[in-house]
Amino acid sequence: MTGTAERIAAAALEILLAEGAEAVTMRRVAAAVELSPMATYRHYPNREALLRSVVDQAFAELGEHYGQRSEGLDFHARLDALTDDFLDFALGKPNLYRYLITEQRTGSLRFPDDFRDGGSTAFAPVHHVVEQGMREGVLRSDDVLETGLALTMPVVGLVQQYLGGRYNLPEPEFRALCKRTMRRVLRGLQEE
Repeated sequence: MTGTAERIAAAALEILLAEGAEAVTMRRVAAAVELSPMATYRHYPNREALLRSVVDQAFAELGEHYGQRSEGLDFHARLDALTDDFLDFALGKPNLYRYLITEQRTGSLRFPDDFRDGGSTAFAPVHHVVEQGMREGVLRSDDVLETGLALTMPVVGLVQQYLGGRYNLPEPEFRALCKRTMRRVLRGLQEE
C-alpha cells in the first residue's frame, strides 16, 4: 500500500471506529485526508474495496493479539483470557466489532466451511482451546467447531444486547455476567 492509500484507509478506520461503517463514504474520507473525492478512487475503486482493506487490516491486527495472553495456560485460564480478549475488543471498539462480526458484507466468512479447522482468524484461538479441552478430558469429545459455537455464542448474544442498550449494567458487572454465563455453558459441555 502506498502512503496515500494508507492515509485513506486510516481515515476510513477512524470514521468507522467513531461513527460506524455507514458513516464511511468516499467523499468523507477524501475530506479527512485533504484529497479530492476522485483522488481516493485511484487507490480504492469503491467504498466496498476501501472497507475491505480496512477489514483485512483490522483482522490482521486482531489476529496478532487475540489469544496471545492465553498461550501456555491451562484450559480454564485460557478460556477466561480469550473471553477477556473478546470483551476488550467488542466493548472497546463497538463500531468495528459490529461491522466485522454482525453486519452483512461482501467477503465475510461463512459457517461452517470458513471456520473449520481454525480457518477464521478470530475463531482460531477458540477452536484451539476447545481442542485442548477435549484432549485434556475437560470437555466431552464432540465436534470441535460446534462445541466452540455452543461455548461462545451466548456471550456474543449478550454483547449484542449490551451494545444495543438492553442491559442496565456498568461494564465491569456486564463482563462478570458474561464470565458467569460462559461457566454455566461450560458445565454442560464438560466430561462427567
